[in-house]
Amino acid sequence: MDIRKITSLIFLGLITCNAENLAGKVISINDGDTLSVLTKDNTQYKIRLNHIDAPESKQSFGSKSKQNLSNYVFGKNIIVDYKNKDRYGRILGTIIYQGNNINLMQVKDGFAWHYKQYSNAKEYILAEQEARKLKKGLWTENNPIEPWAFRKEKRQWNVFLVLIAEKSYTEI
Repeated sequence: MDIRKITSLIFLGLITCNAENLAGKVISINDGDTLSVLTKDNTQYKIRLNHIDAPESKQSFGSKSKQNLSNYVFGKNIIVDYKNKDRYGRILGTIIYQGNNINLMQVKDGFAWHYKQYSNAKEYILAEQEARKLKKGLWTENNPIEPWAFRKEKRQWNVFLVLIAEKSYTEI
C-alpha cells in the first residue's frame, strides 16, 4: 500500500473519530431545515440540517419545503451525524434515514438551497445545479429569493419600522 493511501485512510479515520451520531425519533418539523428528535432516554434535541438552507415559513415554498422534510422523516427513527452546534445551541447535523442523506434529498427535490456560506460540499453543489436544471420545487419560480437574502431584507425592514416608530414618538 502506498503512502498516499495510508495517509488518506488515517485522515478519514480522524474525521470519523471526530464525528458523533445520535439516534432518535423525529417528533416535530419546524421548517424545511430544522427538526426535533427524541432519543430513547427521552432527551429532546433540535437539529439544524447541515449544508442546506430552506425557504423561511413566510417565504414562497416555505410550507412545501417543511412538508417535503416531514414526508421523509416525521415519526421515523433516524440517525443524525454531527460535529458541531450552531450559535443557537442546535445540533448541526446530517439526517440519515434508511441509508439516505435527507439533507441532500431536500436539495435534490428543489426544496432547499445548498448553503454556500457554510458548505463547499460538492454533492450539494451538484444536487442544486440538477434541481435548477430540471426546475424542481422552488426552481419552478423565475427568481426565487434565497432564505439568507429574505432574512436580511426582513431585518432591514424591521430596523426601518423601529426608526419610523421612534421618529413618530419623538414628534408627539
